[in-house]
Amino acid sequence: MTVKKETVLVVDDDIHILRLMQRILGEDGYRVLTAGDGKAALNVFEDETPDLVLLDVMMPGMNGYTVCQRIREFSPVPIIMVTAMTSPREKVEGLDAGADDYVTKPFSPRELIARVRAVLRRASLWEKRSEPLSRFGDLEIDFARHRVTLGAQEVNLTATEYALLSYLARNAGRVLTPDQILERVWGEDYVGESHLLQVNVTRLRQKIKDDAREPRYIFTRPGIGYAMAEEA
Repeated sequence: MTVKKETVLVVDDDIHILRLMQRILGEDGYRVLTAGDGKAALNVFEDETPDLVLLDVMMPGMNGYTVCQRIREFSPVPIIMVTAMTSPREKVEGLDAGADDYVTKPFSPRELIARVRAVLRRASLWEKRSEPLSRFGDLEIDFARHRVTLGAQEVNLTATEYALLSYLARNAGRVLTPDQILERVWGEDYVGESHLLQVNVTRLRQKIKDDAREPRYIFTRPGIGYAMAEEA
């Protein structure tokens, strides 16, 4: 039986970086597609529907933030921003655009593969439990079908957002520290990256219409962490 290789789309206007990532990913067993600019990336994405996108930030014409936003208009596919910018503000901007993670240039092959594996692992079905449904008022999480609904409307979450919500829901009523959440949802290498968690909690709250000032589902415990409401 042939195992289908996961497909990664690599987007970068620097041909040397593009070839480097193509080689690293290819050696690790991935099928690699490439694009040298934002417009080409969207065309390749539409034709090939990759499992993951590695997206450079600084590109002429259409930058990585814009490409990420365009993809998010119709797809929850995992996206990793690849950036030479190191300030927290610039990293958060990429997460705000809809990215799941980021890699900072220069990167080691080991770091790149670790980030890719972590994001793809989150994109696979989140572990099931004996009780297939959780309900929190109008919010319902169907673990068996990997589906979230608010009222009668399905909520489109990225793999990371779904994993975050699932972990909070499985620990409903329990206060979880940022490091507990980061280690469980992202992996142990992400412990301490509080801005990554904050941005994803904000995005998740927006999608499930949960006002942080008067929350119904996700509660912030200042100086401690986050807690999901008790199940209905």
